[in-house]
Amino acid sequence: MAAMATFLFGPPPTSSSFVSSCLSRLGQPAPLSSHSPLSHFFSTRIRHRPSSLGKPASFCPRASAAASGTKSRSTASDERVQKVHNVDEFEAALRAAKDKLVVVEYAASHSPNSRRIYPFMVELSRTCSDVEFLLVMGDESEQTRELCQREGIDRVPHFTFYKGMEKVHEEEGIGPDQLVGDVLYYGDNHSAVVQLHSRADVESLIDQHRGADGKLVVLDVGLKHCGPCVKVYPTVIKLSRSMADAVVFARMNGDENDSCMEYLKDMDVVEVPTFLFIKDGQICGRYVGSGKGELIGEILRYQGVRVT
Repeated sequence: MAAMATFLFGPPPTSSSFVSSCLSRLGQPAPLSSHSPLSHFFSTRIRHRPSSLGKPASFCPRASAAASGTKSRSTASDERVQKVHNVDEFEAALRAAKDKLVVVEYAASHSPNSRRIYPFMVELSRTCSDVEFLLVMGDESEQTRELCQREGIDRVPHFTFYKGMEKVHEEEGIGPDQLVGDVLYYGDNHSAVVQLHSRADVESLIDQHRGADGKLVVLDVGLKHCGPCVKVYPTVIKLSRSMADAVVFARMNGDENDSCMEYLKDMDVVEVPTFLFIKDGQICGRYVGSGKGELIGEILRYQGVRVT
């Protein structure tokens, strides 16, 4: 990975040359090397349970290479990724996004991993219309170097995720699958998974499904900075669609506010992700972990389906 100390003093390139080079890779997925996780994750007594999902499936862009055509085609292909050139533009973009998820990639012109991941962010920008995407070229100018220094960026590619101008997550050196998972996890507002933000939200949802005709409620409890929680969430979204007739899926992040954390403590949640199974107003069971097969098996069991 390129270090900020290296690219800050290189010759200042233009962001357009970086973008044109990156867009030529659309449709040509390349693996990224792994990177050490950030050290300032949310600190709490709740522990992250190791993931049992294994390697995520490959993410292949649906678009064909864009830079092989004219310059105008290349420009149009990443038009939803806003290029940020200084602190004022950066803060203005965050304000304009309001409550939308904002994904910021910090890159450098001579970082091969920045070049590899950028086409995947472009592809996400085309399909996720309710998410804003920003690109900061750290070695473009003194202004972008100052922005990177202010944000504590010393290695690229580095992704930060904002909501309501608040930083909710950040990652270094991630690959396409993890980027997609992060965008789904932090930007999901429209799936069949009910988003809960307080104890009152949970109690209201439970009340809606009391009685003989009530559905099984599966409450996915996690933390904002929990890797296994992020990895299992695409499975939760798929199940919420395929089981919609009999099961209601909901999600709560314990570190969103005090009300959520107090609810987790009252429910004796000590590891995440934890899935609570609620039927007729009562918690009838729980599953701790991120295994797809195990989760499905537990859901079927609490629906009364015999699993052999």
